[in-house]
Amino acid sequence: MVKSIFTKKEIEYLKSQRLARIATAAAFTEQEGSAQPDVVPVGFDFDGEYLYVGGMNLLKSTKFRNILKNNKVAIVVDDLKSIDPWDPRGIRIYGTADIVTRQGGYMENTNHPNPQYIRVNPKKKWS
Repeated sequence: MVKSIFTKKEIEYLKSQRLARIATAAAFTEQEGSAQPDVVPVGFDFDGEYLYVGGMNLLKSTKFRNILKNNKVAIVVDDLKSIDPWDPRGIRIYGTADIVTRQGGYMENTNHPNPQYIRVNPKKKWS
């Protein structure tokens, strides 16, 4: 495994979370006239190197279509450790994405098993 860009504390945090928001955007084309960004809440797994995003109808989703045209993504994993006192925590990640087939992912434990996942290769992060 390649050395992770994440600290040990960040890895522990990412492995403890299951919800994130992923942002994608299609490449600009004259035909479509825009490169509208799209951000959606998603479930994910983290193996210490990559984040894997699944979905019930992944292959029909806007995020899937966008990644086929433009593989740059942003993902945010965050939560509130406490509301009194206010204590938000999170990680913002920029990276590239591809579509992979993966057995044993979190979607196998749902009513909509799907072996296709968006694999996010983190390139830059802030926490």
